[in-house]
Amino acid sequence: MNVTWVLGYPTGHEQGSFLTVDLGGTNLRVCYITLPGSRDKEFEVDQQKYKLPNEIKSGTAEQLWDFLSDCLQKFVEEKGLKGTKKEPIYLGFTFSYPALQEYIDHGILQTWTKGFDIKGVEGENAAGQLQEALDKRQLPIKMIALINDTTGAMIASAYKDPKTIMGVIFGTGCNGAYMEQCGKITKLKDSGLPSDTLMAINCEYGAFDNARRVLPLTPYDEAVDRDSPRPGEQAWEKMSAGLYLGEIFRLVLVDLAEKGLVFKDQDTTKLREAYALDTGALSAIEDDESPKLSETRTLFKDVLSLDITEPELELCRRLAELIAVRGARLCACGVAAICSRNQISSGHVAADGSVANKHPKFKRRWGKALGELLDWPKDQGEDPVVLTSAEDGSGIGAAVIAAMTLERAEKGQRAGIRSF
Repeated sequence: MNVTWVLGYPTGHEQGSFLTVDLGGTNLRVCYITLPGSRDKEFEVDQQKYKLPNEIKSGTAEQLWDFLSDCLQKFVEEKGLKGTKKEPIYLGFTFSYPALQEYIDHGILQTWTKGFDIKGVEGENAAGQLQEALDKRQLPIKMIALINDTTGAMIASAYKDPKTIMGVIFGTGCNGAYMEQCGKITKLKDSGLPSDTLMAINCEYGAFDNARRVLPLTPYDEAVDRDSPRPGEQAWEKMSAGLYLGEIFRLVLVDLAEKGLVFKDQDTTKLREAYALDTGALSAIEDDESPKLSETRTLFKDVLSLDITEPELELCRRLAELIAVRGARLCACGVAAICSRNQISSGHVAADGSVANKHPKFKRRWGKALGELLDWPKDQGEDPVVLTSAEDGSGIGAAVIAAMTLERAEKGQRAGIRSF
């Protein structure tokens, strides 16, 4: 679990215009966001997405930061944004990978996740590397905050919704963020901050049980881990996140096919291609209400060139359900742990990610598991802790955190902030 130097929740009155950049798994998103200064008003967002070339994901640090700098330069020039050395354009950088932060504009990458394996960044200050690349181009951009997307989701949602207690990502990856009193954070024992000061914690609990002592792994989980770019890492994430659920499903079907139990006398070449099925396919299978599951039949024919029988259709539907239910229940565990630790009895968990917001049955399964873990009465009516759709954490959240940081710096509150 990593400290973030994001101190407290937003007031809902933060204002100003900020540049943000989000290094995602598929795209790079650059935004220029104007905060309204009131919860009752809407954000102004101007944004552009840039396709992240696949070769960069396994390339070098120089390639990565040159690409980011190039995209930022294009955006600033196209939008006519002006800045100077004395009055730069302030940037919030959403970097959704585990990073140790000594300051809010600093972050030493611990390990790449989500299939990235870029050389020359691990163990280095990723924030500093990006700023150096911007300075080389003499761009009037100053990064003032490095943000994890979970922290961003929590802060962006809290800007509008004061009942927000956590930010979570249930999508390509799995993670959560919450507020903790600094007096309880042993890593901050010499920070000088008052013990009751709140700081956002980036849990990084997708890496829970990397030692494999707790989680009940199947042979398919072990195969996903073994064949991943980083074996032995992100154990929990590989059992519950959207990047992997379709692959678990595929591996089970390959095993059954090899045992002669399904797809007899058919060419299973396409089925044997890694990641041939994504989590969207699992959602479609579970949500199929067509006569005789004809949509699932078409999916198997179009994607895998397989003719699927009625018993095989039912098996695939049940398998998709089992994998999705396990994922949802695992996702509930992280939230339950935070609620139990801090005696949180009610509130909103701001969730971002395709699994949380697009899977047809995720929220109901997640809520049922959370109720079991926290021992809610069965006749209580509405759940006291509920999932809400997160505001744009990587964009709006980054802008709000940048505004909070700038405001603290201007007031002389220097904890976690280097000189501007």
